[in-house]
Amino acid sequence: LGEMMNFPGVFMSDDKMHAEMAETMKANKVIGGHYAALDLGRPFHGYVAGGPADDHEGTRPEDAVARVRQGMKAMLRLGSAWYDVATQIKAITELGLDSRNFILCTDDSHSGTLVNAGHMNRVVRHAIAQGLKPITAIQMATLNTAEHFGVEKDIGSITPGRYADIIISSNLVELPIEVVISAGEVVAENGRIAIDLPTYNYPAFAKNTIKLGKQLSANDFDIPAPSINSTIEVRTIGVIENQAPTHALTHTLPAKQGVLQMDMRQDVCQIALVERHRATGKVINGFVNGFGFDVDCAIGSTVAHDSHHMIVVGTNKPDMALAANRLGEVGGGVVVFKDGIEIALVELPIAGLMSNERAEIVAQKAARMVAAFNECGCTLNNAFMQLSLLALVVIPELRISDLGLVDVTQFKVVPLFTD
Repeated sequence: LGEMMNFPGVFMSDDKMHAEMAETMKANKVIGGHYAALDLGRPFHGYVAGGPADDHEGTRPEDAVARVRQGMKAMLRLGSAWYDVATQIKAITELGLDSRNFILCTDDSHSGTLVNAGHMNRVVRHAIAQGLKPITAIQMATLNTAEHFGVEKDIGSITPGRYADIIISSNLVELPIEVVISAGEVVAENGRIAIDLPTYNYPAFAKNTIKLGKQLSANDFDIPAPSINSTIEVRTIGVIENQAPTHALTHTLPAKQGVLQMDMRQDVCQIALVERHRATGKVINGFVNGFGFDVDCAIGSTVAHDSHHMIVVGTNKPDMALAANRLGEVGGGVVVFKDGIEIALVELPIAGLMSNERAEIVAQKAARMVAAFNECGCTLNNAFMQLSLLALVVIPELRISDLGLVDVTQFKVVPLFTD
């Protein structure tokens, strides 16, 4: 069972959550964890008692220690936007915990990271740079993982009877990958694919999944103010760089002619969730802090975990409408508009989530996307990854959903206005 994200449902004994875990245990399978909270007291103990056997959401040394002490495997994560290995690895290098209770992982990695920096080899190199012995780091990415998921009889080690999945490297510290062998066959050598990859034809139902119900206009992003000309205190989603949680902030914003305004001086721009599965035309509006945009712009994405509605963030409502409509035209993806002009686009026509182009082509487009974010004033390490999680309503503190703003710490929908 991958990533039991509803951690309040687990420790508060939600029947559906516990039924899912019970069926997983009946099948002798592993329940994957996702405890994205800082509280290591009763809620955490209750969550672990419910059944999750691992967790990758830790960010501090004490998170890693707590997970291992409770019998979990602590997964240390280095993705495109999450940098959690360096702090948590201290549980091994400084506190002396047994490395066999730890697993290295990536969580989300975008195409540019995969093509230019690598996947698990990147994480292993990073762990070695933090002071782990090379063999220990490699073990944490191979054997530890295989044993945890009960597949060590097939993979995880170079031993008789296992699949011959092997990499050949001339340096165990820098870990250049010279040859890749899969099931005994050389599939890559010196950075190039050595086999012919078959073309896959995606079924029709996986395409044309962006159903907006109408052409959006700037007016769809208007937020009516309680009074015509005043200042209003609102709840704001606060982005935390390189981390999945957000802060639940408040900002005082002006109203003009009955419509609430954004404020670039406070780094407060607008966020909208656009329903895109049932063509309802529904748009939920709110505010977000932390992107750093300093020009008229908008970014839109149909990758928005886990319901994958469309998320649009911008300082300019006409650009927000352009971004949303453009994603509808291309079948989904990520787009940036600046001053009314499209300056970057990554098409994701498969369910609005996946590309059907080669990885290196997607990586080039993604690199242009990062440059476009920077041109708009955003200096976040990986703004797209941060954007993609703003609707994930199981990670504290404040998120946006098709029902409105969600206070994850209280597990309830809250109004935009504080009063």
